[in-house]
Amino acid sequence: MRRRTLLAGAALGSGALLAGCAEEDRPGRDESSTAAVRLRERAARDSTALLARYDATLAAHPALAERLRPLRSEVAAHARAFTDDATPSAGGTPSREPVHNAGAPSVPAEERAARSALADAERRIADTRTRELLAAPPEVARLLASVAASGAAHAYLLTEPAE
Repeated sequence: MRRRTLLAGAALGSGALLAGCAEEDRPGRDESSTAAVRLRERAARDSTALLARYDATLAAHPALAERLRPLRSEVAAHARAFTDDATPSAGGTPSREPVHNAGAPSVPAEERAARSALADAERRIADTRTRELLAAPPEVARLLASVAASGAAHAYLLTEPAE
């Protein structure tokens, strides 16, 4: 069942990429529109909140570091992707990792439950991004689709038994 979910997420992402390409001339789908900027800002906040969840989980369960650090690194890259392209002054300067000052999320005491909580968060955000694809301008839609597919893969990996 998990593999089907992962494959469905990838298929949705691919479909969104094609839809974004086909609707480039549609009015109101300007990459710099206020709606597009708000969509990117919301996606960046979601990624930053997810990053804080990864950090809290790593702090509570250091034994999960090997498994979580690569996923956390990708989430940090997603947050940067949503902010770097939207910032006209970014112009090739190296970006810093997103800052997350929100209170640390609660983390279950048991490792498996902690991984499950991360997987749930990844799924929720991936689902939100998938829903937002239809209203997004083409470039934002492609980015949302890519990051949503990555989130679905993360959710899958987080729920797989440790080897």
